[in-house]
Amino acid sequence: MQGLSFTLSTATLFLVLCLQLGINEGQDNTSTQKALIFDLNVPATAEENEEITVKLQIQSEYRECLVAKAYLVSSEPMEGSFNYIQTRCLCNDHPTTFYWDFKVTKTVKFAVVVDLVEEYGICPADEAVVPFKRKRYYTYRIIKVN
Repeated sequence: MQGLSFTLSTATLFLVLCLQLGINEGQDNTSTQKALIFDLNVPATAEENEEITVKLQIQSEYRECLVAKAYLVSSEPMEGSFNYIQTRCLCNDHPTTFYWDFKVTKTVKFAVVVDLVEEYGICPADEAVVPFKRKRYYTYRIIKVN
């Protein structure tokens, strides 16, 4: 009988350990929620002196609203709306779209950057939050000029 008691205790401990590991793994999966999802539309090529449009649609998986500040960064000097910083309220049920129109004169590599910031007067009733972890999102693109 003592052998059976030892086997049941070991089996019980093993089962509890497996359940605990399963619970912890499930909790970790929820923390991989992304604050932003990018849908970026950039032409791969353009003619010299052609005006192109960069379109960025972002949406959030958070329940709360966020204040998103979007801009473009390049090592090459660019003119016009390329340099504009746009700030919008972003809520999970309303994706928002940013546009930049600018003329390209040569092949350019640039970054599309979105910062999640604390800024008042952007979202209704100032109910926006700022995530604790990641606050800057970016992606690089190249427009090759023919």
